[in-house]
This record gives sequence, structure tokens and C-alpha cells, in this order.
Amino acid sequence: MSNVETIKVVPARYPLRAVGAAVALFVLAVVIQSVAFNPRWAWAVFARWFFDPVILEGVGQTLLLTLIGTALSVVFGGMLALARLSSSWLLSSLAWAYIWLFRSLPLIVVLIILYNFSYLYDTLSLGVPFTGITWGSFETINVLGQFSTAVVGLTLVQSAYTAEIVRGGFLGVDHGQYEAAAALGLPAWRRTVRIILPQALRTILPSGFNEIISLAKGTAMVYVLAMPELFYTIQMIYNRTQEVIPLLMVGAAWYLAITTVLSAIQYGVERALARSERRSAVNQNRTVRRTRSVTTTPAQEPVHASLS
Repeated sequence: MSNVETIKVVPARYPLRAVGAAVALFVLAVVIQSVAFNPRWAWAVFARWFFDPVILEGVGQTLLLTLIGTALSVVFGGMLALARLSSSWLLSSLAWAYIWLFRSLPLIVVLIILYNFSYLYDTLSLGVPFTGITWGSFETINVLGQFSTAVVGLTLVQSAYTAEIVRGGFLGVDHGQYEAAAALGLPAWRRTVRIILPQALRTILPSGFNEIISLAKGTAMVYVLAMPELFYTIQMIYNRTQEVIPLLMVGAAWYLAITTVLSAIQYGVERALARSERRSAVNQNRTVRRTRSVTTTPAQEPVHASLS
């Protein structure tokens, strides 16, 4: 009769992990107690102002600035990235100079200069340089108002960062993909849009959404233009009511909501992109297996029938 030896499996224990979790829960409980039960946070004031129409109007201005700034910076930043990758030394140098300049300047400085642009130039003219030929002119005081100045300033600065993100995504694609796309005889724009860009998106998306979130928070800088976006609206209210902390918490909660929605959109886009890549990989593997099965099938020998 054989002796059957039983093996007892003992799960690994991590005492330090349990201690760390206990400390983290203790700190979280202390923070919640200090914030929720401290009357100086004035949560009643927070609740009264959170859905106030004035605050909602400021949130709308912030969202509009974020949307327009994102769309324009993606288009302009993409053009700058292509210029940086161009074989033309002039285009590459001009794009590098633009990116260097606007990554060096603080956003608040750009906004103040643009807001005082009419002091430097009375009119903006379109014509031939160094000649008297002009096709049209506009007074700068009528062109650059509060909203247009905010949009232009955010776009100019954000485009510099977006260009570097897009350029990094294109450089992350294997050079063999460029050679293979060129061997197909496709035009340059078609190679970029159909072959290179889909592969570069995996690198571009995380950093790109991070910049969109930074732009949403960076819209608070347009308070220097006295534009009624979210932060400026909150600032005007607490200057009048002296309820600084609860109103700042209103702004923090709205910015938190905006960034949470953007993070959820990023998560959804990345999952959809990953699913499409998995489907394409599965289809490619099926095609390879089908091709191998066809090529490895032994050829049948001819049958010779004897004639009697």
C-alpha cells in the first residue's frame, strides 16, 4: 500500500503591506474627519454656490475655452510637428524657434502682451512687406477682445507642447514602417494619415490628454483679462462676500469634475484603440496561418492509369 504525501499550500503573508494599509486608512479617516466636521469649511456655503447660475456660466466659459483651445492647438501643433520633421532646414528651424519661444514664456505673460497688443500696433494689415500694397487692414482693438485674446494665447502656448508630443509619437514609430509605406507608392499625406499616425497614436494619446487636462486648469490664467470664466467668477464672488475657502472649494470641485470627465474619455479612447489593435493582430495571425496552410499542403502526385 503506497503512502500518499499531501502538500499543504500556505499563502504568502505580507505584514508590511497590512501595516501600510492600516496607516493609510488611519490617515484617510483623520483627513475626512477634519474636513467634514470642521465648521470653518462652511459646507453650507459650498452647497449654496455650487449650482449657482453665475458659477455655471463660468464653467461654461471654461469648457468652451478648453474645447476651442484643444481643437486649434491640435491642428496647429500637428502642423508644427510635421514642420519639425520636415527635410527642409528652413521649416524645421522656424518650427523649432516657435516651440522654443512659447515653451519658454509663461502663459500669463503671453496673455498680458496680447491683451495690450493694440498699444503696440494700431492696425493689422495684410499685404506685401516693404511696399505700400495692402489688401485689407483691421483695428486691433476690434479684433482682440477678451475671449479672442484668451483663445489665441492658449492656442499659441499649447501648440508648442502639442507639437512636441506629436513629434515624439512619430519618432516612436519604427523607421521600417516609413520605408514600407514609401515602397507602396502612396502619397506622403496618405502614408502619414493611414499608416504612420495610427501607430503613433498609442504614444500620443496619454501625453496629449495630459496636456488637455493641463489646458483645462490653465484657463484659470485668463483671469488677468477680467474674463468671467470659472476662477475669475469665483474670485469676484469671494471678494464681495469674503467667503474665500468655500468658494475656492467650489472651483476645486468643478475643476475636479472636468478633469475626471476628461480622464474617463481618455480611458475609453485608449481601450477602443487597444481593441482595434487586438482585432487587427488576430486577423493578421489568421491570414498568416491560412497562407502557411496553403503553402505547406503537399502537392498530389499524378495518378497513372494503366490501359489494357
